[in-house]
This record gives sequence, C-alpha cells and structure tokens, in this order.
Amino acid sequence: MQFLTADDFASLREIRAARPQSITTALTARRRREVLRGDGRLFIVAADHPARGALAVGKNPTAMADRYELLDRLATALSRPGVDGVLGTPDIIDDLAALGLLDDKIIVGSMNRGGLRGASFEMDDRMTAYDVPTMVAAGIDFAKTLVRVDLADPGTVSTLKAMADAVTQASAVKLPIMLEPFLSNRVDGRVVNDLSTDAVILSIAIASGLGASSANTWMKLPVVDDMERVMAATTMPTLLLGGDSGVDPDETFAAWEDALSLPGVRGLTVGRTLLYPPDDDVAAAVDIAAGLVHTDL
Repeated sequence: MQFLTADDFASLREIRAARPQSITTALTARRRREVLRGDGRLFIVAADHPARGALAVGKNPTAMADRYELLDRLATALSRPGVDGVLGTPDIIDDLAALGLLDDKIIVGSMNRGGLRGASFEMDDRMTAYDVPTMVAAGIDFAKTLVRVDLADPGTVSTLKAMADAVTQASAVKLPIMLEPFLSNRVDGRVVNDLSTDAVILSIAIASGLGASSANTWMKLPVVDDMERVMAATTMPTLLLGGDSGVDPDETFAAWEDALSLPGVRGLTVGRTLLYPPDDDVAAAVDIAAGLVHTDL
C-alpha cells in the first residue's frame, strides 16, 4: 500500500456499514467535467474485470482478488497527470466515490458482467451491473458493454438484444455508450476472442448496428495487425483496449503509440496492463501511457 492508508480503508468500511447513503451523495455531488476537453482525447483506467470472475493477471490467478490492493493501485493511477477517468462496476465506483477520488474524473459504468468466465452460460451476457437510468441519476458520464458474438452459441442472441436495448436507452438520454465487440468461440471449453484483423472488422460491423440510434455510440477495440483496416471499418470514436499483462511492455507501448496516430482513435482504456505492470511500478506505467494519449504532457 502506498497511496491509501489504513485510516482511509477504515473510513470506507464505516461508510459502507453505517452511512451507505453518503456514497450516493458522493457520486451526485462530485465535481464533474466535460467528457472531451483540451486535445479531445481520453485515457481511462479499467477495473471491471473482477465482477466477471476474472481475477488473473499474467500467471497470477488471483492478482486482483485483494480489493484493498486494487483500490490502492487505482488511487495511484487516478492521481497521475493525464488520467481522465475510470471504468468500473458499481462496487468499484462506489468505493472510489466514498474515498473521494472521483472529482474531475470521467466515470464509465460497466453494464454487463453476467457472462462469468468459464460458466456454461458465459455467452448469455445480459446486464447485471449498471443500467442507464441508474447511471443518469448518479451522474455517471459514460456507459460500457462487452459484446461477444459466438455464432455457435444460442446465448449470443440474448446478449445482442440486451446490448441493443442498452444502446437505445443510452441514446435516448444522450449518454455516450462504449461497445467492446469480439467474435468469440469455445476452445477446449474456454471462450476465446478471435483477434484476427478480419474477425475484429466483422465484430465492429455487427456491433455498429445495435440499437435504434448510433448517435452516442463509441467503440472499444483491441490493437491487432493492420489497424488501418480496422479503423476504416467505423466512423465511431474509438478507444483502444489494453489486454492482459505479460507481453513485453515496450512492445505494448509501441503498438499503442502506432494505433493512437490513426484517424478516429481517441485514446486508451487500459486496466491490468498498467495496474499490475511487470515491475509493479503503477505510476511509471500509467505515466508512459498517459504521455502516449496526451502528447502535450
């Protein structure tokens, strides 16, 4: 623990037990900002993995299991220049709000965490976290959904219907919504995302048509081969996702830098790669990524 103290966590536990209404107050009363400002680019730190039962980082299967350590790493990341906001499920966002860490930050609410990793129903990924009315009431700035499409799994159709409804609802209240599409399939019982260029392009085409209006839709896309072709597949503003830790950091940063130069790319949404870097220096990893997004830092 380096950023938050034992007293901070004691206060958080007391708020949750005795004054839970103050969490709602902290969210609605926080100092908000425009989603886009300055250079028009965004750097969002992601932390919605645990609610899907995805606690692993690299070879450590329980890296994200310690909530206090995760909050401390998030607090460190949010304190760094150029970090615009955080993506999380309600439990994470409520903790950060209670700790007073969300002033002047964009909050991205993660909506669908029902497709638990390894479950037989993993592809039936309906909304089990935020919904649009709750986000609007709490002053949350952005919505996010994962859209995995497995043509061999009937659960996909429930997911697509839920995503379409979410896009329609978000557009009706002018809430930006970020879709993270993949073509997926099961390999030895595990759901694996197809990261070939053609598969990513096809996933974009499917996700782009979801909902009654695309006016407020953004994309959250992986960095893959031939990103020029990928970005030619959409006119929607796009944030790049970071993927898992374990790849050579210099190689990862170089790939992000190249992709960030493409038309339509507005920034990064990265979680485990920066929160749990190989050398465990969260601040240094976040600073490098922030400099790639906001080149005037």
